[in-house]
Amino acid sequence: MQVKLERVAHVRSGDKGNTSNIAVIAYCDEFYPLLKAQLTAARFKAFYRGAIKGEVTRYEADNLAALNFVAEGALGGGVSRSLSLDNYGKALSAAILGLEIEVPEQYSNLLRGG
Repeated sequence: MQVKLERVAHVRSGDKGNTSNIAVIAYCDEFYPLLKAQLTAARFKAFYRGAIKGEVTRYEADNLAALNFVAEGALGGGVSRSLSLDNYGKALSAAILGLEIEVPEQYSNLLRGG
């Protein structure tokens, strides 16, 4: 079944210059392999439809069941240089929670929200 990422993970973010750092953390261990398989750096970047101008690098933190994405050129030149408030890291991290991923029916009882 297709569900929004917000039902299987939560996010944390940080900004430094024109780079956004977004961690996607699985709510439970069962969801982490699904995130690893479906949430690639390319898919992460494509989701933002051109808002991220530079490279996106994905780091896997298996012991934390988390993926960390470093998105260069994601903040319109940097927080202090941009007039585009929506591009700040917290807004970017909140947006990714709307991405849909495929979750097997057997995990439906583990999903958060509704």
